[in-house]
Amino acid sequence: MENNDRRKFIKKVGMGAAAIGAGIASSAVPAMAKEKTYRWKMVTTWPPHFPMLGESADKIAQWVDEMSAGRLKISVYGGGELVPPLGTFDAVSQGTVEMGHAASYYWAGKCPAAQFFAAVPFGFNAQSINAWILSGGGMKLWEELYAKFNMKPFLAGNTGVQMGGWFNKEINSMDDFKGLKMRIPGLGGKVLAKAGGSAILMAGGDIYTNLERGVIDATEWVGPFHDLKLGFYKAAKYYYYPGWHEFGTAFELMVNLDAWNSLPDDLKAIVSAATYKSNIWMLSEFEAKNNAALRELIDVHKVQLKEFPKPVVKELRKLSTEVLEELAASDPDSKKVYEAFLAFQKNIHAWNKLTEEPYQQLKNL
Repeated sequence: MENNDRRKFIKKVGMGAAAIGAGIASSAVPAMAKEKTYRWKMVTTWPPHFPMLGESADKIAQWVDEMSAGRLKISVYGGGELVPPLGTFDAVSQGTVEMGHAASYYWAGKCPAAQFFAAVPFGFNAQSINAWILSGGGMKLWEELYAKFNMKPFLAGNTGVQMGGWFNKEINSMDDFKGLKMRIPGLGGKVLAKAGGSAILMAGGDIYTNLERGVIDATEWVGPFHDLKLGFYKAAKYYYYPGWHEFGTAFELMVNLDAWNSLPDDLKAIVSAATYKSNIWMLSEFEAKNNAALRELIDVHKVQLKEFPKPVVKELRKLSTEVLEELAASDPDSKKVYEAFLAFQKNIHAWNKLTEEPYQQLKNL
């Protein structure tokens, strides 16, 4: 083909493609507009629009709306607005609402094995729990577990490594946990109870008042950014680290299975994409903002930052293993998930020993 002929041919092809594209675009918009619009409700365990956690729920709804061109609209309700904060699981399971945003360790009494998909004492950090759930077989186990409750789970966020909590007395030995009333959920709470304390579960919005009034002696929540905003420094003297109980707490979006199965495939893909975006968005927010908040707590509010003594951490780790083994022995689902958890932990720790640990050492040279 001569050059002039080639140019004419390319021009014709380009014009034809443009015409086809315009035709597709003009016909696709009306077709999409005629498709069914879904209106869903999402309830959460967080106060309305609570920074990062409640915001994550709001953003998922926003992103789904944008990506679906308004075909799936989600109304978000904070804890207590439609159902109690800790009523989220039942509301989604029973189909009262289509979605719920929470942390799975809140459902220990209903589904003990769910705790593994939020945080395990001395367990995974954010990077590792993402790897386990998304690429290491954890999601399949989680889906099988929640299917029994007519729900489908998604990862929807992570706090990163948390702080050890706020205390009104120093923790110098394991004896200091005896009789201690502490707000701490999940498996960490079971470890505290084994150490002689009392683990108390309460919604985030109730913590400060109960700490100030002495209903509880200590609390953990997340980390400096939230703890500063919630004002815990006004009600407790000592701020401890590390967060042995939650090295990287994952958050969930629960979807009622009947509602999920009613969606067309493209809307299912959009919901999934929104949770992936929320997962990395939340972790990035915490990582970017925690240290500045910590400096304000120390420099402005004169918080006493304390490290748990090494013998205390060692004993807590021993008790954590006992708690996990007892859980696995008492519940078949927990046994199955725990065995998979341990296998992946062995795998990821072997890799981290060659990668993450030397990196941390190099930073201190």
